[in-house]
Amino acid sequence: MAKGTSKDEGSWGKLIRDIAVILLLVLGIHSCAAKPFYIPSDSMMPVLRNGDRLLVSKYPYGWSYASVSFHLAPKIEGRLFGKLPERGDIVVLEHPETRVDYIKRVIGLPGDTIEMRRGVLIINGKPVKREQQPDLLIPVDPNTPSHGDRGFSALDRFITRDTQGRETLALPIVREALPGGASYDTIDMGPTSNDEYGPKKVPADHLFLMGDNRDGSADSRVPSEMLGLGGPVPFDTIAGRAEIVTFSTDGTARWYNPLSWFQALRSGRAGTDLRPARQETNSRE
Repeated sequence: MAKGTSKDEGSWGKLIRDIAVILLLVLGIHSCAAKPFYIPSDSMMPVLRNGDRLLVSKYPYGWSYASVSFHLAPKIEGRLFGKLPERGDIVVLEHPETRVDYIKRVIGLPGDTIEMRRGVLIINGKPVKREQQPDLLIPVDPNTPSHGDRGFSALDRFITRDTQGRETLALPIVREALPGGASYDTIDMGPTSNDEYGPKKVPADHLFLMGDNRDGSADSRVPSEMLGLGGPVPFDTIAGRAEIVTFSTDGTARWYNPLSWFQALRSGRAGTDLRPARQETNSRE
């Protein structure tokens, strides 16, 4: 009897130890190497869409308290093997106050002066290059902003119908090119309150972040009491760099129907590279 009890206790102890090791391994991979990330909003459209699943790498900028998954680490200043992002990188960060995960694009580096006038981004006194693009047509589905149970979105006014009568978002696209050569598409909805900002100099060890949906993003231009970032954010808040879209769903999947999991996959999204196109530039930054 005593021997049997001892064996059972040893089995339970081994099981608990194995589970603890697995959890530590998962936490270590999430915190030091890479983790998945889900896009729940339209602030980074058109590059990222509601329902996208991403891979976020943790090592390109070194590690800080924000690298630890599940927001378990105390907020300690400093970064191990720190390396600043490049302008144009898409980064995941902890909100400096709420510690909620945000995803934005790096626009300004330490020492840069950021300004917006009539929706035109100005970096260090020079307007960035902007090129109007053809409207981007995106089929409306349950994961489109304001559809399903998502409430109202400012993008609603761009909903139209294609030749077959299907609802489609026709988004006005402007391509920006930053100092250093990074280029990417943004949404410009016309005059809004976010079109005027600054000038604001980015302090040392801080970054200025913006969403690609310029008129629908709570970013460094927006006060924290309005759920924005409240200005440039400390470098230590950056958790990692968005690398690639692993897959994307349209919101029609049902957990009880495995077949719907595959039917809900959006074609053409998996494998989308999230690093911005970069061209060589002779201009001094």
